[in-house]
Amino acid sequence: MMLELDRLSHIYGSSLENLTLNSTLEDLTLEGFSLDRNVPGHILVQQFNENPLLPGVIVLKRGQYMGMISRRKCLEIMSRPYGIELFYKRPLQCLYDFVKTEVLCYRGDTPIFAAARQCLERSPDNLYEPLIVLLSDGSHRLLDVHKLLIAQSQLYEVASKLLDKRRQDLDRANAEVEELNQRLKAENLRLSHEVNIAHQLQQMLLPTEEDFQKIPDLDIAAYMEPAAEVGGDYYDILPHADGVKIGIGDVTGHGLESGVFTIMVQTAIRTLLTAQETDPVRFLTTLNQTIYDNVERMNCDRNLTLSLIDYHQGRLQLSGQHEEAILLRRDGSLERIDTLDLGFPIGLDAEISHFIHPIELALHPGDTLILYTDGITEAEAPNGDFFGLERLCEVARRHAQDDAGQIQQAIIEELKKYINGHKIYDDITLLVLKRKLEGSLPQHPQVQIDPRGGSHP
Repeated sequence: MMLELDRLSHIYGSSLENLTLNSTLEDLTLEGFSLDRNVPGHILVQQFNENPLLPGVIVLKRGQYMGMISRRKCLEIMSRPYGIELFYKRPLQCLYDFVKTEVLCYRGDTPIFAAARQCLERSPDNLYEPLIVLLSDGSHRLLDVHKLLIAQSQLYEVASKLLDKRRQDLDRANAEVEELNQRLKAENLRLSHEVNIAHQLQQMLLPTEEDFQKIPDLDIAAYMEPAAEVGGDYYDILPHADGVKIGIGDVTGHGLESGVFTIMVQTAIRTLLTAQETDPVRFLTTLNQTIYDNVERMNCDRNLTLSLIDYHQGRLQLSGQHEEAILLRRDGSLERIDTLDLGFPIGLDAEISHFIHPIELALHPGDTLILYTDGITEAEAPNGDFFGLERLCEVARRHAQDDAGQIQQAIIEELKKYINGHKIYDDITLLVLKRKLEGSLPQHPQVQIDPRGGSHP
């Protein structure tokens, strides 16, 4: 093909070598041969004999374009009987009037493909008639149809090579995408294993039935349902020599990073408890400093609302900032305890001691303390309305005489009925702690694993 192109370029000029898919008629080699209409016919015949590649002549009238006579038509007429006698010495005007045909005229910026398609739609008699090309300067040029078709053929080859290259590029891109997909599958599998490990670790650290049995005068029920594989809620019940420490908190966000955050908090709390730190201000201050340093090291923006309750023989000491606590009395009356002024979010600031102001409350036999995260109060019905704290309090009042497990079950059932299958956007955690009536038999709660990974006795 290259040898053929070299030969054609030698004949038709070098324009064929530089064609692109955007090439236009003015990119081809055009002929500007013209004669005035009054020139004798033999002058045209002489020019055609001397220049065999001339496709025709542009006929001028007083220097302006009038029309075109093709080489083929001219020689055909001159070869007829009496052709030379009729037109050889007469003005070109006579020959022009005799052979006049419809001429295709295009602007110079017409795409080669478009001009070739229209040219081939002509009648067979005029199929090989030259084209007239009007340039931007107003001048007219001749274009040999053969040259146009050869240029079209060359562009088809250019397009074919481009398509082959695009196919090769697409094949390479597909191979790269497939490789990336395989890597992504492997990475997802690895992350899934890591999330599963974090989930299992989080479940292993939840309170057990044995922990509850160590608190003889409290009836306890707990429920946790994470919104993702790894939750961002925290709760713990830690019996010790002087009573029991109860914690509930909510890390910003949920997922793996929040789950790791809750594990850090629990580890720090257990460490401080083992070190026999009993002062609530020092306890929360030290805990916050430890978590804050880890947050800085991890370069993350997580923090935690946290309430800590120290219980001993009917006395509650409450510290830390979290959701309102609900104190449900045996007679059905209810107190909402605002924790806003009892502490400060953990891990948000390096020094929080001046924000911590613990309070003490009495928990009489038959009284119930209800702790929760905002996954309950902000759970949405299908219409977008929140479950809300008032509805939570109302359900608790109706079941004030029930045991902790029944109160917890009633709240969760009412919550699930309210959201009616709507998506759960945040982790749900609920703690119900009821002081047993004097002389009541110890109750041993059964710890159950929630289908979504939570636990509730």
